[in-house]
Amino acid sequence: MSPRSVLLLGGFVLASLNLRPALAGVSPLLDEIMTDLGLTPAGGGAITTVMVVCLGVFGGLTPVLARHTGLDRTLMAGLLLLAVGVLVRTVDGVPALYLGSALAGTAIAIMNVAMPGVVKQHFPHQVGAYTSVYVTGLVAGAAAASALMIPLERLTGHGWRGVSALVAVPAVAAALLWLPQALRRPARTGDRPRHFAAILRSPVTWWVTVFMGVQSLTFYIMLAWLPTIFQEAGLPADQSGYLLSLTNLAQIAATLAVPVHAGRRASQVPHVTVATVLTIAGYLGVLLAPATLPWLWMIVLGLGQGAAIALALLIITLRAPDPSSVTALSAVAQSCGYVLAAAGPLLIGLLRQTSGGWTTPLLAGLAFCLVQAVAGIFAARPHPAR
Repeated sequence: MSPRSVLLLGGFVLASLNLRPALAGVSPLLDEIMTDLGLTPAGGGAITTVMVVCLGVFGGLTPVLARHTGLDRTLMAGLLLLAVGVLVRTVDGVPALYLGSALAGTAIAIMNVAMPGVVKQHFPHQVGAYTSVYVTGLVAGAAAASALMIPLERLTGHGWRGVSALVAVPAVAAALLWLPQALRRPARTGDRPRHFAAILRSPVTWWVTVFMGVQSLTFYIMLAWLPTIFQEAGLPADQSGYLLSLTNLAQIAATLAVPVHAGRRASQVPHVTVATVLTIAGYLGVLLAPATLPWLWMIVLGLGQGAAIALALLIITLRAPDPSSVTALSAVAQSCGYVLAAAGPLLIGLLRQTSGGWTTPLLAGLAFCLVQAVAGIFAARPHPAR
């Protein structure tokens, strides 16, 4: 492998590892952040909400940036903006916390949308394999941030500000590795505005968008509420946290394997079906017997949800014919999808509050899983969104 190829692969992998730590690393430090800044629980939860909303609202910036600067420079800009946002939110004061979170969320939105196009541009004949690489990096980065924030805080002796600032280090490192790609002349990919209009007119676009949004919604529901569900079922708080970590590990197994296998097939309908069935099985286990074999439900749920996110991102790359069209489809699917997903935890919380239990909320989650299945089947059929 040539030095240029090593830098390309290294920058790509490190960029993928930066797609979630700024978001996932907030939760372990949240109590400390709230105490330090005098935030209410609603104010603390708003940190993550701001970032998830930005994932949806600002993903549409990516096609505009890519049209003028190229995909490689757009990804570079996302990495640098991420580092700035992470550092800004460690500045003293609540406004800086939310501003930095918004900047970091915008950066992640840009990179989220750019990555499928980067795969199509640099690895057009190995889409499945390299989708597996970056989705696994996404999930692994989230798991690492969740697991390492508190140990790093104890090891360094710094408070939440110091350890949060460390998230900027891998972002800057990825930007340096990606610099050779960003310095190259942007590739010409044709009439990008016309490609974007064609994407919007394609029915496949909207099936892909619904699938992306609903699978994200079912994921964020469990991410937000699983520990609470387990604790109310009688499990200790530390065990509830370990179970959530277990489902993240199971997701990594799915993201490693599923895109490679599914990417070799013209249709991904069987893969979408299995992923949704596993997600439904996990939901049913949590609904019917949360304190009985919870580790099994978490493995099943993690396999289903890991496969679903990997398939959503793979289908985006496969359903459009060239990098600019992939970026346009990615922008529509992820922008609309994350706006939809942001409403999931709030809706489930309201249903929990009004119903007084978890049966109604989890049944609603199962209904969303059925919508995921229908949209996924239509999205997974081999119809290029030209």
